[in-house]
Amino acid sequence: MILFTALDYLEGKLISSIERQHRHQEWLDFLKKINRETPKHLRLHLIVDNYATHKHPKVKAWLEKYKRFHMHFTPTSSSWMNMVERFFRDITVYLRDGSFSSIRELESSITTFLALRNAQPTRYVWSAKGEDILNKIQRARAATSTQA
Repeated sequence: MILFTALDYLEGKLISSIERQHRHQEWLDFLKKINRETPKHLRLHLIVDNYATHKHPKVKAWLEKYKRFHMHFTPTSSSWMNMVERFFRDITVYLRDGSFSSIRELESSITTFLALRNAQPTRYVWSAKGEDILNKIQRARAATSTQA
């Protein structure tokens, strides 16, 4: 089971989709959902990891047609830079104590969490200073370049 989530940084609201697989087809369906559920005048900046489905030729072709979408890819091993990762932490905490006898029960619990979260949206805000974040990026780059 895959949970795609887009976070509206300014409002704190979420657009989500639960899928069985993480292929380019599901990713493309999710992009279309974002397109339907957001005001057409907005430019949309999506911060995503480097998963191959995000760069599939059919996805790239669709993005060429929908110029309001701007993709930003996080560096390898830098998922912490993506603000939606904070949401994934929160949903993990919510689900951790649950007991699910089926995928359907898990999906239902996730859907409930999403509805509760969107009923009272909360913005995620960086708590670190910009300088500290940039220093962490430099340390991560140095660490990954020495591992190669």
